[in-house]
Amino acid sequence: MRWYVSIGAVLVASAITASDVAGVTAPDMQHRREMRSADKAPPVVDVELVLAVDVSYSMDMDELAVQREGYAQAIVSKEFLQALKALPNGKIAITYFEWAASSDQKIIIPWRVIAGPETADAVADEILKTPIRRASRTSLSGAIYFAMPLFENNPYPGLRRVLDISGDGPNNNGAPVTPARDEALSKGIIINGLPIMVKEPSFSTMDIENLDWYYEDCVIGGPGSFVVAIKDREKFKEAIRSKLLLEVAGRTPQRPVVPVADKEPRMSCLIGERIWQDRWGR
Repeated sequence: MRWYVSIGAVLVASAITASDVAGVTAPDMQHRREMRSADKAPPVVDVELVLAVDVSYSMDMDELAVQREGYAQAIVSKEFLQALKALPNGKIAITYFEWAASSDQKIIIPWRVIAGPETADAVADEILKTPIRRASRTSLSGAIYFAMPLFENNPYPGLRRVLDISGDGPNNNGAPVTPARDEALSKGIIINGLPIMVKEPSFSTMDIENLDWYYEDCVIGGPGSFVVAIKDREKFKEAIRSKLLLEVAGRTPQRPVVPVADKEPRMSCLIGERIWQDRWGR
């Protein structure tokens, strides 16, 4: 079951205690443990978390800056560090990359272990010091395909694998998004979504109405997966922090607002490709 939640519902759900922590073990985790000898295995982390961040031209420079600051501030927040401390192992592995077209992904933070304030500060500083960039097209499928081998090559095996993907538009480049999603789910990866809906839909930027529905039905998946839609620029950072808290703790919101459709998508998962075809004829 997957859920859509409002920012308010997420904030209620993000009051985390050690007794609330729950996890879903990736299907191949036991095999990965068995393949490593005890004396050579790296520390096991509670979560392998990939942050996939949209930098397409439809995002203005202010949005990109707020997005960066939101992730950096969330990682060093008191709430995040408390949630981290409550985990069985007290640490997560995190990597952060930016994406646009199907062939345009850039790793900003390679795999790092966050185990407390010092390591959290180091990751946050690394995020903030990297120059902001923008690029053309929107390929959610490209971001998902890029993320999958990151998990396979992560030197820090975790109890859960989570891909946190943000974006302000539908897939309009590269392969369709649903086969990419399904392949990731088959590998035990949970995909959560952060659709950015702070501007009115515009023909010039190829935005769509109800981007949150698109993310719910076409992008996210896996046990407990959920969407946090950002519809207010002023709550951008707040939403990012709340979403990371839920992901680190392995929780879903206590009071989901709208259950995701389990059957037919409420809109075409090829809507972005069709808009691009209608506008450019290619």
